[in-house]
Amino acid sequence: MQNFNPTQLRHPIPQLLIAAMIIAMSISHYAMADTEINPSEAAKTMHAKYSAIEQQLEQNQFNRPLVLESVEADHRLKGDIYAVVDYPLTTVATGLKSPDHWCDIMHLHLNTKYCHATKTAANTSDNKSSAALKVYIGKKTPEELSDASRVDFNYTEVATTPEYMQIMLNADQGPLGTNDYRIILEAVSLSKVKTFLHLTYSYSTGLSGRIAMQTYLATVGHGKVGFTINGKTPDGQPDYIGGVRGLMERNTMRYYLAIDSYLGATNAAPDAQLEKRLLNWFTATEKYPKQLHELDQNDYMEMKRAEYTRQQNVK
Repeated sequence: MQNFNPTQLRHPIPQLLIAAMIIAMSISHYAMADTEINPSEAAKTMHAKYSAIEQQLEQNQFNRPLVLESVEADHRLKGDIYAVVDYPLTTVATGLKSPDHWCDIMHLHLNTKYCHATKTAANTSDNKSSAALKVYIGKKTPEELSDASRVDFNYTEVATTPEYMQIMLNADQGPLGTNDYRIILEAVSLSKVKTFLHLTYSYSTGLSGRIAMQTYLATVGHGKVGFTINGKTPDGQPDYIGGVRGLMERNTMRYYLAIDSYLGATNAAPDAQLEKRLLNWFTATEKYPKQLHELDQNDYMEMKRAEYTRQQNVK
């Protein structure tokens, strides 16, 4: 691991967001990269989780069927979102089983500057589809790729059945002392028109990563909050969690909304899908301005259009 020196970074504060932002997808109890799963048993576990949190899905602060959880322990951070989407599992699987589609999803996030997917040889022993995603992360404003940070993800289609699917992304190393990224999205059918999603991210931080995070939280990130409510402030307002868990929760939500926004645009004409995705995502994030507002709509849309064009032209 390289020694951390903030003076060597052109954009130290935006880059440290990578640890929480890049992986707003999922890690579940099946998350080890070499673990084989039984799709039938995995589906049963998901249905059991749905039954356990059904009341929370119906009544919560988000005004949508969603539950968000986060954990910080032993220099490892983990976040989970459980949500019900109004699409059949076939629609979810078609939209999310493609690595190219994941690049389109990740592109919606403010800090994703570029994503390119490359197919790799399938594992002949289990015939699982795999690919590599080259992702550049940077500022929340326009930026040259040379100034952004690159993270390489392995993409694997772990399981697909009529009832259950699981996609995994993982990366050994990230910037600023972050490592051991494990990313999984799993989904199970609830009915002909509804799907239950579990989206999680997990990663570890080294000493340099912890120093960088502390610097961010003491400066640009000071006062920013997540979604978990610890109680009430003296004036009776919700007391939202802050710190690294707050940061993780904000970016977990951003990526969940990116997935939902992508699925919501799949029925549009091909040449209209980009605009619909961008507008869907921005509108959804603005429903939670205390946590998620960063840019005005025009600034966001113009930046993302330009980045999408670059994403199509630069391989």
